Amino acid sequence: MACVLETPLRMSVLSEVTASSRHYVDRLFDPDPQKVLQGVIDMKNAVIGNNKQKANLIVLGAVPRLLYLLQQETSSTELRTECAVVLGSLAMGTENNVKSLLDCHIIPALLQGLLSPELKFIEACLRCLRTIFTSPVTPEELLYTGPDHQTILFNHGAVQNIAHLLSSTSYKVRMQALKCFSVLAFENPQVSMTLVNVLVDGELLPQIFVKMLQRDKPIEMQLTSAKCLTYMCRAGAIQTDDICIVLKTLPSLVRMCSKERLLEERVEGAETLAYLIETDVELQRIASITDHLIAMLSDYFKYPSSVSAITDIKRLDHDLKHAHELRQAAFKLYASLGANDEDIRKKIIETENMMDRIVNGLSESSIKVRLSAVRCLHSLSRSVQQLRTSFQDHAVWKPLMKVLQNAPDEVLVVASSTLCNLLLEFSPSKEPILESGAIELLCSLTQSENLALRVNGIWALMNMAFQAEQKIKADILQGLSTEQLFQLLSDSDVNVLMKTLGLLRNLLSTRPHIDQIMSTHGKQIMQAVTLILEGEHNIEVKEQTLCILANIADGTTAKELIMTNDDILQKIKYYMSHSNTKLQLAAMFCISNLIWNEEEGSQERQDKLRDIGIVDILHKLSQSSDPNLCDKAKTALQQYLA
Repeated sequence: MACVLETPLRMSVLSEVTASSRHYVDRLFDPDPQKVLQGVIDMKNAVIGNNKQKANLIVLGAVPRLLYLLQQETSSTELRTECAVVLGSLAMGTENNVKSLLDCHIIPALLQGLLSPELKFIEACLRCLRTIFTSPVTPEELLYTGPDHQTILFNHGAVQNIAHLLSSTSYKVRMQALKCFSVLAFENPQVSMTLVNVLVDGELLPQIFVKMLQRDKPIEMQLTSAKCLTYMCRAGAIQTDDICIVLKTLPSLVRMCSKERLLEERVEGAETLAYLIETDVELQRIASITDHLIAMLSDYFKYPSSVSAITDIKRLDHDLKHAHELRQAAFKLYASLGANDEDIRKKIIETENMMDRIVNGLSESSIKVRLSAVRCLHSLSRSVQQLRTSFQDHAVWKPLMKVLQNAPDEVLVVASSTLCNLLLEFSPSKEPILESGAIELLCSLTQSENLALRVNGIWALMNMAFQAEQKIKADILQGLSTEQLFQLLSDSDVNVLMKTLGLLRNLLSTRPHIDQIMSTHGKQIMQAVTLILEGEHNIEVKEQTLCILANIADGTTAKELIMTNDDILQKIKYYMSHSNTKLQLAAMFCISNLIWNEEEGSQERQDKLRDIGIVDILHKLSQSSDPNLCDKAKTALQQYLA
């Protein structure tokens, strides 16, 4: 099988390549196995440290032949081993080399080689695999990455076989064992719960990890141990208030964020700390007051330093390379720190140029920086105070809307969540967002196959419709279309359904709006309400639906749509006697709005409801042990007496 070439070669170049390297490839086809072996050994010596020679041999088709020899059972172990070594050397060249090796299906061949009984050959295959998988061009899914793969390794005794390596005299072996545990434990409760109870030389694994966190240990070891403990904690195997987390892991990770550490260590430290504290309020508070962390992170945005201050080109290149990663890590950690506590959010926003940095981050070329900047903004947007002040001062809605125009789903989900917060009724950003075409954008999100985007699209529209003027409500209904609205009401996800009902409830508020909407969409809305009340839905869904009916009953002309619908009236009657108090109360609101004395036609409505037995139920409910139900029933009965 021929390898795929990245770019066609000019003839003059090809002839030069052929002349200097062809003989290496020709020898691989010699009928004498001994000469083939010597040819592979000579090839190995020729490619070491020589990227041009590596590229030449790949162009001349050496890879398929080497893979063929490696897989032949008739090949000697020595030949197969040398082939694996040469392939590993070729993989150490450029990224194009790795792509060519992948195109020739090297991974399955090397994995097959691991089944050999010959240790030297296995080692050569493993080294080659490691080189290939450390290349950024190799797709991770080609090897163990997901939870299923973690489970396969776990079921084959990986934990027990790796644990004893932590007491090896070789630092390299200890580190690889530690890295294995961090990968196995990540987001895996089953593995993490097992690790907690594993003994190595009479000592529990978490205790060994804590010892490896000590300051006298190499930084790489401290960081990886902190990762192991972090992942076990997030998987629920170690409590968040455990001493090994609060007094050991967290302070150790904060230490990794300091100026004294290498840039790559600061990135890893911040990202791991962000993950550790992401869902725990107390850990967020502790981290925020440890070693001035919030101020310390502002330094992450100061790379690369100004060119005039750097005389070393290598240093500048290094800084440039890590600048994106540093900003991404800082945004991530700020997002976790500010997830719950208002005081922490205030401290973050008051950090020098913070809002400007977020605004700039939203339009960066790096997708990872954009995503983490949006996450940071989303975290801070949970603050009512900041929505009214800093967010408005810096017009963050502008770059946010730009992000929403064209971004991958991962970014869209967080950006649309942030937009939901910016559209709350007290947010000054609400009006300019509406003017910038948000309705059309959000309506399109509700049609997404991505569940989170559907939820956020409808949620943002729900917030937008709250106490909105008639024109905005009409624009929302027009943008969504009746068909799409009912598609959402029949969505299999309860969150989508609840938010759609919330939108309907907000649309159907204030009498003129209720009457206007019901005059154009009444038939379809009543149909949807009937279907939901008849369906197998939870209490919250049915309560929200009854509240929509109560809003319709509050309309001047709209209430007739209920009064002329015997099916709906019977359903309201049924829910008045339901075993769930929430549903009884919601049904009572409908009745109260229908029989209110001061409104035209109230006498006829009261008579009709008496005829179907509503008054009898009201008398019963006036004796209820629930004070709310009792009061509502008595108030309703007074309308009949007035």
